[in-house]
Amino acid sequence: MTLPQTMTQIEITQPGAPEVLQPRQVPLPVAGPGEVLIRVHAAGVNRPDVLQRAGKYPMKPGMNPIPGLEVAGEVIAIGSGVSDFMVGDKVCALTNGGGYAQYCAVPASQTLPTPEGMDWVQAAAVPETYFTVWANLFDMGGASKGQRALIHGGTSGIGTTALMLCREFGIKAFATAGSEEKCAAIRQLGAEAINYRDQDFVQVIQEKTAGQGVNVVLDIMGGSYLNQNIAALGMDGRVVMLGFLGGAHARDVDLLAIMGKRAVITGSLLRARTREEKASIAEQLHEYVWPVLAAGRCRPMIDQVYALNDAAQAHTRMEGGDHIGKIVLRVD
Repeated sequence: MTLPQTMTQIEITQPGAPEVLQPRQVPLPVAGPGEVLIRVHAAGVNRPDVLQRAGKYPMKPGMNPIPGLEVAGEVIAIGSGVSDFMVGDKVCALTNGGGYAQYCAVPASQTLPTPEGMDWVQAAAVPETYFTVWANLFDMGGASKGQRALIHGGTSGIGTTALMLCREFGIKAFATAGSEEKCAAIRQLGAEAINYRDQDFVQVIQEKTAGQGVNVVLDIMGGSYLNQNIAALGMDGRVVMLGFLGGAHARDVDLLAIMGKRAVITGSLLRARTREEKASIAEQLHEYVWPVLAAGRCRPMIDQVYALNDAAQAHTRMEGGDHIGKIVLRVD
């Protein structure tokens, strides 16, 4: 296969507003040992991309500075030591950065076959979100059939995915949102909607669960919600933090409530996990979630699709907070 010498990628020219995202012509990446080179047809847009663009996402040395944590496309080259994929395979992958581009090198262990029946846009909306939900809600959070979960930001990409998987695996879900339109979308996904603008989610959960609370909270707010999240928990419950839209620091935390409920407060950054950890998540998804996706269930909800060169518009859409589901860049 003859490949071009250069490609378009979207760079963060400096920390700032969406307009700092600019297309640049650069040499194609190379598939290193254990990697596959993917011709990208679509790339997902995620909250960490927005935080990185604004200079608010911790970037460890060696991390790819190009945004884009998930892609879907075709394998066009294979690095040494890779035996699970062949040139021409249709795949989706969790990247280590670099997804906002026409080509992207990705560890083969973070690459999965495109779920049967999905187009490129849908497939690109799967990896980062489903990896995150599986690792945090089901693995760290321990959510299982018959339990109860509270999902904050229920209409985000993470939120809609979490609610669909809760419904699939028999978990009673509650979810917060800030408009009736978003609450209606949450109900359509089988969850109990709570409009945080005029409802106290702790009170609603206590009433709906007869005071038992939830087993796990999946939280994107951070500091501003911590005490309320603890109050919403039942015994031995867990709060798993994914973000800090409400602040990275919590004040006046009720330690007695944590002790009294034997609560666990934890959280994680997917990008900071090791290659081995990400490979383990990929294996679990392939075993438990890929058959569900192939059957046509729990497929990602798509809010808007933008061209690669319109990445700034995609970020503006995400920061506006009106989206329901995933925002995706179409690359071809």
